[in-house]
Amino acid sequence: MQIDRLAEEIVARMTIEIEASGRHVHLSRGDLETLFGRGYQLNRVKDLSQPGQFACAERVTLAGPKGELKNVVILGPERGESQVEVSLTDAVALGVTPPVRISGSIEGTPGIAIRHGDREIRLTKGLIVAKRHIHITPEDARRFGVADKQDVRLRTFTGRPLIFEEVEVRVSEKFSTVVHIDYDEANACGFKKGDRGMILPEG
Repeated sequence: MQIDRLAEEIVARMTIEIEASGRHVHLSRGDLETLFGRGYQLNRVKDLSQPGQFACAERVTLAGPKGELKNVVILGPERGESQVEVSLTDAVALGVTPPVRISGSIEGTPGIAIRHGDREIRLTKGLIVAKRHIHITPEDARRFGVADKQDVRLRTFTGRPLIFEEVEVRVSEKFSTVVHIDYDEANACGFKKGDRGMILPEG
């Protein structure tokens, strides 16, 4: 039993937990009030792995030139600017061509219509496919030998193991350490909850 626990500790120290992130919306205060009414407050239903981040009870519809995606979750807290994150498969269904960007990098991106009931906003920018990335604490960044904004390779220990290239490292004391991929990537590697990955050495 002690050997098993030691082995588990070693694996945990050498690898990072992976999470799959589905389509979602971040709203500014102004856009939230346009969709839900003046003074409206988001209703937290589930805390996420990153401190202070949470999924909300509220749902919206994304409307593109070719189709709609309904029941899209809003994530809190509110942001300075609204942002919509979809997968490449979602983009095909909507009829849009968003770039692959790290969250928050929305300059020069296309917009999208967001609906709630009979209310609608039309973003002029903010639609992205999220670049796969690793949220990591400064302590863990030192342990793994990586730096903020560095791109690394990640080997997944999943049902269909593969190596992801260009996984961006994001270092902050506000983060908890976890890998984020979208559902397209999760399906490609046979991901299931609890799976982990390993940062590979350069070269």
